[in-house]
Amino acid sequence: MTTATRKIQMVDLAGQYERIKPEIDNAIASVLQSAAFINGPEVKSFQAELEKYLGSKHVIPCANGTDALQIAMMALGLKHGDEVITSNFTFVATAEVIGLLGLTPVLVDVYPGTYTLNIEAIEKAITPKTKAIVPVHLFGQCAEMEELMVLAKKHNLYVIEDNAQAIGADYKYSNGKTVKGGTIGHFGTTSFFPSKNLGGYGDGGALFTNDDELAKKARSIANHGSTVQYYHDDIGVNSRLDSIQAAILRIKLQHLDEYCVARQKAAAYYDRTFANHSKIKTPERSKHSTHVFHQYTLVLNNVDRVKLREHLAAKGIPAMIYYPVPLHLQKAYRDPRYKEGDFPVTEMLCASVISLPIHTELDEETLKFITDSVLEFVK
Repeated sequence: MTTATRKIQMVDLAGQYERIKPEIDNAIASVLQSAAFINGPEVKSFQAELEKYLGSKHVIPCANGTDALQIAMMALGLKHGDEVITSNFTFVATAEVIGLLGLTPVLVDVYPGTYTLNIEAIEKAITPKTKAIVPVHLFGQCAEMEELMVLAKKHNLYVIEDNAQAIGADYKYSNGKTVKGGTIGHFGTTSFFPSKNLGGYGDGGALFTNDDELAKKARSIANHGSTVQYYHDDIGVNSRLDSIQAAILRIKLQHLDEYCVARQKAAAYYDRTFANHSKIKTPERSKHSTHVFHQYTLVLNNVDRVKLREHLAAKGIPAMIYYPVPLHLQKAYRDPRYKEGDFPVTEMLCASVISLPIHTELDEETLKFITDSVLEFVK
């Protein structure tokens, strides 16, 4: 479809569906015919296939990415008042779960190029109460995990990777070894929200771990604290991936690598077009991680972001701001420890980032229309 025949979307889920419609429709119909809607064979098959794709010993499907984070923290035995370090520049769910469990979120700043956790800032934030770190693999590439894991081991801390935006990304160690993002810490978590690179047609999520005991604990917690029906060894939650979503995700997992390549191709077009522009900074690539571009996010310099969005909207081009308010300035997370100005990089990013459409269905005609429209305003 061209710009003349299809409305431009931030994520074109309808266009993507059309390409795999027979596979998806057959998968859904199979579940409907089986009537195995909860914990059916499709869930078990998807779990095994995702384990193989990630190279992770255990995948624990659950209801959504926020639940995945919560179950991970519960499985690690974190207690009321324990401190958990995470990014100030992230979607609220990362800190929301920390607060919900009565833990203490400790926010740190990010690197200005990759938007991932600043390792030096993490080390400065560690106290005797610190028990875990939650690095966020923001917008599609991994945080500096090798260095972070060394720091965590030094201080005897757990690491939970928030991998909701970077499933499919590869992390490369300094010795050349490559693993999938989300498989390095004690737990990795992800979301299958529809707009994610691997997204269902409803809610869904999963945890990953290579630790047998942690996997057993997480499975129990996700199932009302039970491993044997009507016997409950843990305080748990009810968090399941339903069979229809699992069937859809099985199909889309087969296409995930090609989806990542399509996003990378679109990002490369944006990069070339905006290269060396004095008012536009394109996303930096980590030397340790591939980038699967859940978002393509620019940093604007001396540009009226509101008017740029209005200019693009008038042409039928959506643009989003991820994220306009840092966590420490959100009403729900106000804390006397933090004040405006304490997180200069995060605050700069919140004031200047803008994300352009990026998805698997973008063609060169659409990309040219988008970039020409941006450059028409940003001179």
